[in-house]
Amino acid sequence: MSHVWRALCLVAVLGWFGSAIQAQEAAKPSKAAAPSVTAAAPAANPSDVASIDAIMAATYDVISGPPTKKRDWDRFRSLFVPGARLIPVDEAKDGTLSTKMISPDEYATMADPYFAKNGFAEREVSRKAERYGNIAQIFSTYESRHDASDAKPFARGINSFQLFYDGKRWWVVTIYWQEETPANPLPKEFLLAP
Repeated sequence: MSHVWRALCLVAVLGWFGSAIQAQEAAKPSKAAAPSVTAAAPAANPSDVASIDAIMAATYDVISGPPTKKRDWDRFRSLFVPGARLIPVDEAKDGTLSTKMISPDEYATMADPYFAKNGFAEREVSRKAERYGNIAQIFSTYESRHDASDAKPFARGINSFQLFYDGKRWWVVTIYWQEETPANPLPKEFLLAP
């Protein structure tokens, strides 16, 4: 997800998303109002949300594919609890770090044009998971490639998933991620397979 986010930021800087971002900002409620919540998610395929393994695999699968593959954004949205957030950590040229909170709908809107022109295949290579009752925290080390058959990834990092089990299915509450950089390489403990 990180490389896609970085590419989307570049496009936004170039002004390609200028009008769309202005419209989204204008539609946001004032700070005094309650935060908006994503509309009810589309019905999920039960096999996508039956277990932690299933929802993790579905999340990576739904965003991956060649540029000719139209992404199934309803499937993507079906994985997320209403009000879910995707939160990339971004590093400016001067080294300043920041985050931006986006909804699954906003991610789909911004990513769709990128995926229409670029192959993108992201897969989990290592996982550290903790669970208590109905909540789970997953540190999922990822590798991103332009094509699944590429020998080397063009990006790696960690997706921090917060998951919720409602007694019937798993939901993604948050995906919070940071891409690896030369100054911040992935530690060995996050590269070992489970």
